[in-house]
Parts: sequence; structure tokens; C-alpha cells
Amino acid sequence: MAILALDAGTTGVTALVVSDSGAVISRGYREFLQYFPEPGFVEHEPEEIWQATVAAATEALSQTTTPLSAIGITNQRETIVLWDKHTLRSPRKAIVWQDRRTAELVQQLKASGLEPRIQKLTGLGLDPYFSSSKLLWLSINEPELWLAVNEGSLKIGTVDSYLVARLTAGAAHVTDASNASRTQLLDISSGSWSDELLEVFNVPKSALPKVVPSYGEIARTDPSSFLNLSLPITGIAGDQQAALFGQTAFAVGEGKCTYGTGAFMLTNTGSKIIESQNGLLSTIAWQAPDGSLTYALEGSVFVAGAAVQWLRDGLGIIASSSEIEALAASTPDSGGVMFIPALTGLGAPHWDPDARGTLFGITRGTTRAHIARATLEAIAFQVRDLAIAMTSDTGTSLTQLRVDGGAAANNLLMQLQANYLGAAVIRGKNLESTGTGAAFLAGLGSGLWSSMEQLRSAFEVDRVFEPLAFDSSQLESWDKAVALSRQWK
Repeated sequence: MAILALDAGTTGVTALVVSDSGAVISRGYREFLQYFPEPGFVEHEPEEIWQATVAAATEALSQTTTPLSAIGITNQRETIVLWDKHTLRSPRKAIVWQDRRTAELVQQLKASGLEPRIQKLTGLGLDPYFSSSKLLWLSINEPELWLAVNEGSLKIGTVDSYLVARLTAGAAHVTDASNASRTQLLDISSGSWSDELLEVFNVPKSALPKVVPSYGEIARTDPSSFLNLSLPITGIAGDQQAALFGQTAFAVGEGKCTYGTGAFMLTNTGSKIIESQNGLLSTIAWQAPDGSLTYALEGSVFVAGAAVQWLRDGLGIIASSSEIEALAASTPDSGGVMFIPALTGLGAPHWDPDARGTLFGITRGTTRAHIARATLEAIAFQVRDLAIAMTSDTGTSLTQLRVDGGAAANNLLMQLQANYLGAAVIRGKNLESTGTGAAFLAGLGSGLWSSMEQLRSAFEVDRVFEPLAFDSSQLESWDKAVALSRQWK
């Protein structure tokens, strides 16, 4: 038996068929379009996400005859989708987690003195990143749409909720606790929607999905809607929480970093909510069927792999993302170039939506190789900043870091990361921990696996990167460059 895992990320949907040994049997993938209607605006077309999901699943299933026992879902988290409860069509494009249109609105909320209370309830500071301000913006700027929300004809959810609605022909309107914790509308202590926050952000509870555990019997697919399959949906988690689960980081203090569009470092804090003093987020990692909650401390970098995509699509420095490693390795250093990839502002630990992407140190001698290397260095520097903040909050030094995500395949990046952290970087054979984590949750929820301990044996190490000496003056240059990028406005 096997699990079908659906991973709806920021730029595309990956479908994995995962065997009962934890191995990936087959894979399908489809990209979908990114829409940028105004500076700082980032949107997706929900129907295109759904069609990509169907196409990716079809591709993955065409490569195997192994019978399926269940479906697991993971997804980009803070992105907001609206859809008609009858037709399941969306009246507007989804507002993506990267979208910064609510920056001014967030500043107004901060000025009102609400942030400490909101952070206490949700573990999240005020930032355009989260779903709450996006919904408030819609209520202010699209009143006719919001009238339909209040009247009950439109449903609200994150991408997981939308996919479940499409998979079940509208029969289920649910999200799991990990995704709900990223909306900034959930009281993470209780795991329930907060009436206080719903009032602040003008969101009717009736439009929101039911919050369910991250694994267990959640819903069942409708054959007429999804590839003639009638399967239980038994696992749901936000992408970074799923990756933490996929890395089998089940014990307190175990953590990982995922290098995708952004970079996300999470550490398991067990039943304890750690209130960060260093710009990190407290979040629900997963919820068990008995209702018990496991928490994590998270650092979120908005632009990691997206910086490489920008070199490819925006500047034309590389023709494909895979070219960057060889190009960056062709020079021993960045030639004094420092790149701050604040292309959508800065996330943790700075939380500055007004910071802008900047290139420093360019001379007549600067080459594309220098810029490529500076880009990889920037990704590793950003993760180092997260690690410093996490060490301060937890009081525990980092000795190793498990990594996953597409950019983790880049050997030069991983070596730079080990150097800057001063700690071993451990890369597993399976880099798709997000999809694997969704499969693991679904497998637990369906009974394919009996315990978390059984899952630990599925993790296999590909390579360990030990830290090497480097020019420490780079660290001072990085800190200086970050400070300058924040002075742009």
C-alpha cells in the first residue's frame, strides 16, 4: 500500500506516491502562473492550482500500480483563497503569502497598540505575511465580495482548505491546526478560532473552515471530482510543519531548514510555547487525533530559491536554476559583492516590509559569477541569522541542521551554510521532506504506520557537510548591508 501526497507550493504542485517503507515511488509536478498586478502584489489563480494538482497527481499515478490507502495534503500556508460554496469557483485570485499590499494597514494596526495582544494569542507578530491582514484588506477594499462572505455564499480558507473542498466536491470545509495557526486568527494555546481576533480583523467565523487534527480520518475524496478515486484524506499540515515531520524531528530540540522559494527553519519545542525575544514565530507544528498540540519555533526567510529564480527570470544571468552552482563555484569568492535579497521585504528576525533588495560592492570587475556566488552566500547568511535568534530563544547551541527542499541539492550552498553556522549540515537522500511529511501524517492517520518511531527508520542520510574556515569579515559586511537595505525608504 502507498500514500498519495499532494504538495501545493508557491510556484507549483508536486504529487508523490510514497510506499509503506517511506520511499518515493513516483512523482508528478506542474507549475502554475504567478500574477503581479501591482508592485508588492502577488496572486495565484485558484483554478490553476487545482488543475495543476490534478495534472501532477495524474502524472505520479501513471508511473505506478501500487494501490493507495489514503491522501495527505500540504501547502503554502498563509495564502488566502475564497470560493463559492456551491460552484467551488473563486470570485478573485488568491492573495499569496508573499504579497505586501497590507504593509500600510499593518502599520496602522501596530500604531493602535494591538500587536502585543495579537502576538500573545497567536505567536505571530503583525506583518503582511500572515492571512489576517489580507482578509481585513479585502473587507475594506472589496466590500461587495465581503458582503457575500458575511452572507455565507463564499467560503474562506488557506490552500489546503480549498483543495479539500475540490477533492470532496464541497462536502468538507476543514483545515488542520498547523495551517490555522498561520492565519493569525487562531488562539494557539487552545487550538480554536479566537473570537477576539476575528472581531479585530473583521472575519466571520461561519466562513472559516473547521479546525481538525493534522492526522486521522478527515474527509473522503469524491470520485467524480478527483480521478475516480474514493480515498480517505488522513493527513494535512502546512508545508514547513510537514517538512519538520518528514525529517522525523519528533523530539524536543530537533529541527530542520527547508530551502524552497523561501527558507524556513523550525525547531520542535514539544508542548511548550516559546515566546521569542528575537523575532521568531511560535507556531503549532501538528495536532494529534487526541487533541494534543506539538509546537515549534520558526524563522521565516521570504526569499531564498526565489532569489535564484530572479537571477534566471529577471536578470537572465542564468538560463536554469541548476546552473547557479557551477557558475558560483567558478569564482573563489564574490569579489566584494554583497546581495540582500529583500525582494518582498525582510522576514525573520528583522520583519521589515519596507526593506528592498540591494546589491553592494559592484565594480567594473564584477561578473555574473560574482553575483551568482553572492546570491548563494545571501541565502546562507539569512539562515545563519535565524540560527542565532533560535539559539538565543532556546538557550541551546546548534550542533547540526537537517536540510531539505530543492536548493538543498546545491553542494556549494550547503557547504557555505555549514561554514557560516559552524555546525554540520545533514542532507537526507530524500529532499522532498514536505511531501514526505504529508505522506507520513496520512500514513499515521490511516494506520499504514503504527507509530512515529516506526517512521524514523525511513530517514536516510545522503551527505554531511562539516564546517570549514572562511573569511569572518564577511559576517560584518553582511550585517552592514542588511542595515543599509532597511534604510531605503
